[in-house]
Amino acid sequence: MKFSYYPGCTLKTKAKDLDRYARESAAALGVELCELPEWQCCGAVYPMASDEIATKLSAVRALADAKAAGSELITLCSACHHVIKRVNGDMESNGDMRMKVNNYLKLDEDYAGETTVLHYLEMLRDRVGWDELKKKVVRPLKGRKIGAYYGCLLLRPAKEMQFDNPENPSIIEDFIAAIGATPVKYPYRNECCGGYVVVEDKEAPKKMSGKVLNSAAKHGAEAVVTACPLCKYNLEENSAGTGVSVWYFTELLAEALGLKEGGDAQ
Repeated sequence: MKFSYYPGCTLKTKAKDLDRYARESAAALGVELCELPEWQCCGAVYPMASDEIATKLSAVRALADAKAAGSELITLCSACHHVIKRVNGDMESNGDMRMKVNNYLKLDEDYAGETTVLHYLEMLRDRVGWDELKKKVVRPLKGRKIGAYYGCLLLRPAKEMQFDNPENPSIIEDFIAAIGATPVKYPYRNECCGGYVVVEDKEAPKKMSGKVLNSAAKHGAEAVVTACPLCKYNLEENSAGTGVSVWYFTELLAEALGLKEGGDAQ
């Protein structure tokens, strides 16, 4: 299987290991990730203004490049996925925006939302399949009790993202089970970690992330796994005293596939 790949800024700078684990794991699963040439930052936050065009252009360029390559587009960061997936929906459904963007970009062929955007986890679930992943596991994470942390951006708004059930998702728990660990459900797995609030108020993410981790610990989790670099940062920064380690899902995937040694979260 061959996909276009949009890594995003964080995974090419501060979190290169997480990107590397994703690529190596994909190769072990028979998946080829072809990084888009000259991709640009997605903008990190989806612009809510209906007449905002400029901040969506980089996402459309990535989508159009994937269309030109004739492949689905894989994202790894939940923030990038959120922006690109929603912009893709805009280009498909909003004729006025589509016209303005295409007039500005002057692409060889107008773009109208034709590219399928998949998060890496969706690729594992819907293209590789959990059963096939289980077959490839050489170092199952037996005995490890791990809670899924979804956060906000993968699940909401549900109609646009269509990632999983927004109230009772299962994709990360299914991933945890596929790599041999025991998934732990807890009440705060869908709650916000504090996100970008940390820029202005460092105390808010401390309280919000603390609630998430303490909830996970109370229900027996020794670790949580997330698919968002910012969530990982906020949770790690506020994990002291909770007894819960924090992982990015590609770290655990690489470990289960025998591509990374086990150990403490980085």
